Amino acid sequence: MRTRSWLLTLAGVVVLVIAAFVAKDIAAPTASGSSPAQVQLAELPIGTWHSMAGYSRDRFKHWITQGNGCDTREVVIERDGKDVRKDASCRATSGHWTSPYDNKQINKAADLDIDHMVPLADAWRTGADKWTDERRSQFANDLTAPQLLAVSASSNRGKGDQDPASWKPANQGFWCTYATNWVIVKHTYQLFVTQAEHDALAQMLATCPS
Repeated sequence: MRTRSWLLTLAGVVVLVIAAFVAKDIAAPTASGSSPAQVQLAELPIGTWHSMAGYSRDRFKHWITQGNGCDTREVVIERDGKDVRKDASCRATSGHWTSPYDNKQINKAADLDIDHMVPLADAWRTGADKWTDERRSQFANDLTAPQLLAVSASSNRGKGDQDPASWKPANQGFWCTYATNWVIVKHTYQLFVTQAEHDALAQMLATCPS
């Protein structure tokens, strides 16, 4: 049991370190003066929302097993927390988390939601309606791209399925990372953006350090 917990903790640290370097690199200006995130944003096609006909969260199967008796939610909770302890069923029994959307300090896993950076409904109306259910499940459980984040339940539910044109984190110090990660996910999955979404992302990327 201790070996499994140690391996999961180590894996979480590795993922966070890699994600930090990726976010830092993509937000850094290039020789042309534009950051990689701004370049990727410019490469995203601009379109109008598809119909929500046929949409269901069940079309994005989650949370799937990730091995060692843990599902995706439980892995993210451990990865994004500090001093996380788990029971034999992989549920967090204690730990400390900082919700980046609102800077809330959280000491109970039950007060956390796992946010999909690009909400499932937004993905549907910007291209995921054409995917297979297998692809949708991959998107909903992606531990490699910056798509999943442990946040306060109140901030996640305030965000809902809104894009950056309609909702931004209350913590403006997180805007650069938020927009960068949103762009990475949309670029990775070849989803389009609306004009309003594009403009809001550009505004948030402008807050990144030069």
